[in-house]
Parts: sequence; C-alpha cells; structure tokens
Amino acid sequence: MKSDAQLRNDVLAELRWDPVVNETDVGVIVKDGNVTLTGHLSSYAEKYAAERAAQRVNGVKGVAVELTVALPSLHKRTDAEIAAAVERAIEWHTLIPSDQVRPTVERGWVTLNGEAEWDYQRRAAEGAMRNLMGVTGVTNLIKLKPRVKADVVEGKIREALERQADREAKKIEVAVADSSVTLRGKVHSLSERYAAQSAAWSAPGVTRVVNDIAVEA
Repeated sequence: MKSDAQLRNDVLAELRWDPVVNETDVGVIVKDGNVTLTGHLSSYAEKYAAERAAQRVNGVKGVAVELTVALPSLHKRTDAEIAAAVERAIEWHTLIPSDQVRPTVERGWVTLNGEAEWDYQRRAAEGAMRNLMGVTGVTNLIKLKPRVKADVVEGKIREALERQADREAKKIEVAVADSSVTLRGKVHSLSERYAAQSAAWSAPGVTRVVNDIAVEA
C-alpha cells in the first residue's frame, strides 16, 4: 500500500507526463489516499486532463478537483461567440444527435440539455465542448431514453466486465432496477473501478449507474 507521500509523488509525475497539463500550476494534496487538486489553469481542457491524470495513478481512492479556469486574455470570448462555436461543434459531430441536444452558455460555462439514445452520445457531446476556446466548464444534463430489460442488461454488463476487467469481474455484483444499474464489490485500483462503470454505461438503455465499488489496497 502506497503512503500519501508516495501517492503525491506519483500524481505529480503523472501530471508532468501529460503534455496537456502545466504541472507547475497544479497543487497536489493527498490524505488517506484521496487526492485534492488546487490551482488556476488556462483552459477547461487542461483542468479535465489534470483530473484524469490523477485518476490514472494506481492507489488513488478518490479525486477532489478544486481547480479554477482563468482564461488568458487572448482566449476570452463572449457568450454569444461561444454559443455559436458550441452549435457548430454539435452540428458537425457525427456521434451527437444534434436535433436532440440543447446547449446554453452563461459566463463561459456550457450547459447541455436534451435526450440521447446512448451514453456514448452524451459523452461525445460533453467532449466536443471541452476544447472550445473560451469555455470555462461544462455541465452535462442530457438524459438517456430508458428502454431496458433487466435480465438482458445485466447479461450484457457481465459480458463487458469479463472483457474489460477480467481479473475483477467475478468480484463485482451487478443489480439492475428499471434503467438504473448498481455496482458493488471490491477492486484493486481506481482504473478498474472506472472500467466497471464504463462497462455498465455501455449497456443500451441504461440511464443511471451507481458505482458502490470500493478500492482496496
């Protein structure tokens, strides 16, 4: 089991490794395996990359993001300019159901509303916003249309777990109620926990995933 000091060093090393992140702008605090990121970054894309970098480190139990986005003057855009860019990004993205996603922009923050058939479409919409100039944050409120059969969904999730997280698949319990999936059990890393969550979200018609999987030493 890594000490908090070891985890902090590993997180800092992972931040240095990621070319998107300027690690000198990120403060790292670790307590009982939980990481808190602090500081001011120049783009929302960099903030997201810093969060993902911390999550990749083996032994990290959780990540709290207290980073703020302070845009350089050259990157600042009006809400009207950002809204126009958002609409084009949605329209030109092949994975986003453009007729069902309704974006709004306030002070650089993009909020996505609407419906989608699949979670990958919802994630694609959020991802398309992440690298737009002037965006300071994204709230994804896109809902998924429920269309599930519990036994079918559970079977598909179990198959996906065996493909994606084979070592831990037998230790994970899958419970399906309506279109909601609850995952329970224990894994050895945060990345395995997210792999199980990703497998659940990949099942057609799932609108909610409760991830109660614990990360053990």
